Amino acid sequence: MINPGRSYNLDDYKEIFLRRKLYFVVPLVVVFLGACLVAALTPRKYMASTLVLVTPPRIPAELVRSTVTSGITERLNSISQEIMSRTRLEAVIDELKLFPEETKKMDREALVALMRQNIKVDIPQRTSENVGYFAIKYTSKDPVVAAAVANKLSSLFIEENLKQREQQAVGTSEFLANELKTTKEKLEAQGKELADYKRKYLGELPEQRDTNIRLLEQIQLQYQRNEESLRAAQDRQLLIGRQMRELENPSVQTGEGAAGTRTRGSFETQLDDMKKNLAELQSRYTERHPDVVSLKRKIAEMEKRKEVFNIKNDPRYRELANTMTTTDLEIKRLQEESGKLRAQMGQYRGRIEGATVREQQMSSLVQEYENTKRLYESLLKKSEEAQQAENLERRQKGEQFRVVDPARVPEKPFQPDIPKILLMGLIAGLACGLGGIFAREQLDRSFHDPEDVEATLGFKVLANIPKIISKAS
Repeated sequence: MINPGRSYNLDDYKEIFLRRKLYFVVPLVVVFLGACLVAALTPRKYMASTLVLVTPPRIPAELVRSTVTSGITERLNSISQEIMSRTRLEAVIDELKLFPEETKKMDREALVALMRQNIKVDIPQRTSENVGYFAIKYTSKDPVVAAAVANKLSSLFIEENLKQREQQAVGTSEFLANELKTTKEKLEAQGKELADYKRKYLGELPEQRDTNIRLLEQIQLQYQRNEESLRAAQDRQLLIGRQMRELENPSVQTGEGAAGTRTRGSFETQLDDMKKNLAELQSRYTERHPDVVSLKRKIAEMEKRKEVFNIKNDPRYRELANTMTTTDLEIKRLQEESGKLRAQMGQYRGRIEGATVREQQMSSLVQEYENTKRLYESLLKKSEEAQQAENLERRQKGEQFRVVDPARVPEKPFQPDIPKILLMGLIAGLACGLGGIFAREQLDRSFHDPEDVEATLGFKVLANIPKIISKAS
């Protein structure tokens, strides 16, 4: 037994090993033979790998910007999901006639799941900003099948990449075209609304305010001059009227009583007064009364004088009358002109006052129009770039996948790793052998040398009788 109270040296361990070598050799041989059996019976699996290079666009990005902005990892994940779909894998299984034995025992779902387990896409870090690569690996019991499936999957990845890039470019182009059409219609509607607003409020627009102020000042100056001309014409009218009245009212003498007073008035006024006096006298006296007879005679004389004297035949009066007519027409014209000027001043004042309100409304309309215009110009530029990117993808001038190392039929199996299995079997056999020696030594309670006795009992050994082997034994 191994005594923990005793110290062992190399010779002690060697003696233990020689004494228990059978417990070491048997586990070692058994475990190693088991590993050899596992390595021999484990089905061989072969892995074929295709290296695909991600080539940058042939046209510089400064000239044509691609609409595919997602990274290589994101796009590979998207393509992998598409390729790993049930429909695509079933098509590959049917085309290459995979799993002939499993097809009899498993349903389609299980076959697709099994194929997914055998597919592996390795995406290492990109070697540079514009170039990257990835590997498509497939594991199969048949090395020819492994190579065929790996090459088929690589072609599917290339086709799907071109398809997705073209679809994304076409979708982006169509989306921008629809947005551009909608924005153009909106821009035209806003432009028409803005033009209608300017036509409706022509003269009240903010940009016409300074012009309206200058025109108002000119009209006010013209109105002042017109008023001055009107006042001058009215003064002339008063002067001419006074002169005409002086000509119409010459001095006349009428006798009444012994004193005989001088009265001044027009013929019509004096004649009317005489007729009123005659009516009063006739109401008090008879027709033969001297006052009545005298007044009738004077009235008759006045009527005769009126017929003889007609002011309208006077050249001076006619000249004044013509001047009065001209002045009246001028006053009427000036009054009409003043009315028009006042109306114009009110109109321009209204325009100037309304310009503030129009400015706010115009600012809102113009801002909406300018925003839509900027959006339209931006969409137009993006739409043109999207069309160029679409042509780029259709002509396959963009970023592409290219097979640089196609899958070859593997010569050595990927699984099992025979050297690894044998090495692990050897290590396990050694461990089991050493464990067997240790266990057997622990279970043995006998003493094999004086040191064991002294370490266990605490007594010194006086004599050591060696093992005597007879000739018979």
